Amino acid sequence: MLSKAAGLVAAIAMIQLGIPAVPSAQATASPNTPKGSAYALIPAGSRVAAPDFTITDLNGETMALSKFRGKVVLLDFWAVDCAGCKVEIPWYVAFDQAYRDRGLALIGIDMYGESPDMVKTFMEKAHMNYRVAIGNDALGERFHVEEMPLTLLIDRSGQIALSHAGIVDKTEFEKVIQELLQ
Repeated sequence: MLSKAAGLVAAIAMIQLGIPAVPSAQATASPNTPKGSAYALIPAGSRVAAPDFTITDLNGETMALSKFRGKVVLLDFWAVDCAGCKVEIPWYVAFDQAYRDRGLALIGIDMYGESPDMVKTFMEKAHMNYRVAIGNDALGERFHVEEMPLTLLIDRSGQIALSHAGIVDKTEFEKVIQELLQ
């Protein structure tokens, strides 16, 4: 029941962002998406631009999403106190280590308004060596963050290629990252 509700929330968020809701992963899977893949990239011609934002990360540096053009961006809306987020973060750390040199950039946005010290402590323990900032309601509204974790993959041209609410399937998600990096 909960997974159906999560799917409904994700579909509503995608529609509000202008991302076409896909009835099944195979319905619009690109030719490179493995058969049976849990995730289908939004076809390139149907993708919409990710809303740009500028935010100060936890190192005090200004970061604009648009400055990541030319890279594949994994944009993760998460929180220290989010159980599902804690499951995914080690996978994202591994993706960062494996694919950074191939053009993957990770951005984590803490959405519970947890203190910077609390987030930094968590980042250190989790070996998160990518950019992290504390989000706000306005940013959450722009990306329709209604549940966490919410993970977006943004292609090299700044278009949303995939949006997923809930815990990703590590193996299948890595396959779509690899596809975007080609």
